[in-house]
Amino acid sequence: MNPAVKDPAEIFIVGCGDIGRRVAARWQQRGIPVRGMVRQQHSASLLQKQGITPVVANLDHPATLSVRPRGNTLLYYFAPPPASGREDTRMRHWLASLDPQQLPSRMVLISTSGVYGDRQGALVNEETPPNPQVDRAWRRLDAEQQLRRFGRQHRLAVVILRVGGIYAADRLPVKRIEKGVPVLHERLAPHTNRIHAEDLARVCVEAGRRGRADTVYNVSDGDESNMTAYFNTVADFLGLPRPPALGWEEAENRLSAGMLSYLRESRRLDNRRMLQEFGITLKYPDLQSGLAAG
Repeated sequence: MNPAVKDPAEIFIVGCGDIGRRVAARWQQRGIPVRGMVRQQHSASLLQKQGITPVVANLDHPATLSVRPRGNTLLYYFAPPPASGREDTRMRHWLASLDPQQLPSRMVLISTSGVYGDRQGALVNEETPPNPQVDRAWRRLDAEQQLRRFGRQHRLAVVILRVGGIYAADRLPVKRIEKGVPVLHERLAPHTNRIHAEDLARVCVEAGRRGRADTVYNVSDGDESNMTAYFNTVADFLGLPRPPALGWEEAENRLSAGMLSYLRESRRLDNRRMLQEFGITLKYPDLQSGLAAG
């Protein structure tokens, strides 16, 4: 386990949505002030209610990025990339807006396990070379690469979290299950990885305190499952009928292109580096315990 660094003077969260607010709450409990960047005034109001100082700005419009982190700040970058293309222009705008003379002390990026691409169910660790299959994964990899280059150039500690699917009581596919959207037969379904939102928030805090500079960490609960089992387990928990199951031929005719792209990728994340170096025991090591917690 790495020794914890001294707590920062401030937390600055770019893209302070649900996960950002969860992370902020944990730092606030430690007495650390938090600023959060959001695009809309409604989101800013949510931050104010939690005691987070809001910063309203738009990463698509560099002229709005006038408020920057101060020195001895731990910065979290949780903003998603743009919706199209293979480059993360939002990350580029953000990095260009920073003052090289007053950079944060550390930056933590939430990326995605999708950068590994399809591994046909194999176990992947952080040394597995990225192999994005779709543009959304290329955009995430581009954000990683931009930030790591920036960190090396400015001797800024950068920590990358490659996260599987995120779930919580208020992040379940309820509408999809209620509509009876089909799934693949379980024997055909790809391996998937997930993490409860509260465990992810804990990981983010420890990444800020203990993560090694210029290092990638896989983030998942380590529970081996597949996508159809996930939908079925959630349906059972909600007391809803399980989704109808299809073979591949039917699925290709009835499911969206976006869902099919997920179904064509199968991998299992090795989360040992995260557990060992962050010293974390997950509160919800599997889907059942996470759902039971509400």
